[in-house]
Amino acid sequence: MADDLRIAERPVLRRPVLISAFRGWNDGGQAATVAAAYLARQWDATRFADIDPESFMDFQAVRPTVTLDGGLTRRIEWPENVFFHATVPGTDRDAIILLGVEPNYRWRAFTDLVVGLARDLGVELVVTLGALLADVPHTRPAPVTGAATDPRLVEELGLQLSRYEGPTGIVGVLHDACRSADLRSVSLWSAVPHYVSLAPSPKAAAALCSRLADLLGAEIDTAELDEAAEAYVRQVSEAIASDEETAAYVEELERRADTIQSFSESGELPSGETLAAELTRFLRERERRKPPEPDED
Repeated sequence: MADDLRIAERPVLRRPVLISAFRGWNDGGQAATVAAAYLARQWDATRFADIDPESFMDFQAVRPTVTLDGGLTRRIEWPENVFFHATVPGTDRDAIILLGVEPNYRWRAFTDLVVGLARDLGVELVVTLGALLADVPHTRPAPVTGAATDPRLVEELGLQLSRYEGPTGIVGVLHDACRSADLRSVSLWSAVPHYVSLAPSPKAAAALCSRLADLLGAEIDTAELDEAAEAYVRQVSEAIASDEETAAYVEELERRADTIQSFSESGELPSGETLAAELTRFLRERERRKPPEPDED
């Protein structure tokens, strides 16, 4: 199994944090991988290791691609899980960025490789980035939640205890491996509008970077993502404007988001029952506004 982890160089790092993101089930709107790739570029990260995909990928599900090198030579590019290292600006620590694809096979062996490398390099904290599809409007700030399984870490970093039960992806398995190895880990999740699930979401990616900056006590310049987010909001708004039903649904999501924000600012949050009742009221009103269907006779 050691041969599956290919290390080109072994960097010397200061109080490193491992930041990971995987394309696939954990990456709604590609927000997590866009955020991780953005960090690697912003921090001028250096590639130093990767995991051989041969033992972990189904190449019929995650196909390699063919590119032309110099316009002449055909080259195969395989699905990758790559490790980069970089200095976190404005802090006394370094980062390892794991950017890749959720594996198809041998998840426990895969996470053992990641955790083993993290321990070997002295990683103090593992942070996973994820994004989920949710009932949130594209015109409001993308919500980000942070969770951990260690109560001390929850209190220290102002997070939430993870109470999720149900299907999980490689992110969940990685956190379980960290727990077994006594390695502290945090999960950050951004919400992406489900009605634009196929479009990359720079807004959610920027929100993840901002929450990560708070977590690390760092400054992350998200100007490029913020500019892309403005174009994203404009393009999505134009696309849904021609569909009255979708536009009305988005308006209701905006109202709900504003209600939650106002309650949050006053120190109170509406209950799940309140939100459900409000949504039910909206759906009933929309049903009443529908014109009657013509008789078939």
